[in-house]
Amino acid sequence: MILGTGVDITEVSRIKKAAEKWGQAFLGRVFTNNELLNAKTRGSLYQHLAGRFAAKEAVFKALGDAALNWKDVEILNDKVGKPFCKILNSRGKGVDVIVSISHVKNYAVANAIVKKKS
Repeated sequence: MILGTGVDITEVSRIKKAAEKWGQAFLGRVFTNNELLNAKTRGSLYQHLAGRFAAKEAVFKALGDAALNWKDVEILNDKVGKPFCKILNSRGKGVDVIVSISHVKNYAVANAIVKKKS
């Protein structure tokens, strides 16, 4: 059963400007260590981070939990490159979150669907 859906679009330049202005303070507040390690292996760092940012925003909208914070949501990729979402800190009990991310030079978009665990 679907409990919620969310979508978000993010400008790549917005993430790049924030990272350049605030550096690790911004990156460490928004992204988990695993997300940052993964992003550094990518050819287009800021497109990758913008995709993760958009995915987290989409997850927030889909879950509708105002108490959720940036580091409660982790977006990684499986072995074949498909993105997946982990809700950390015991906040995602009873739900599965499906995410999809796409990006081009200037924008990243993501979609999230929250389902009740089977």
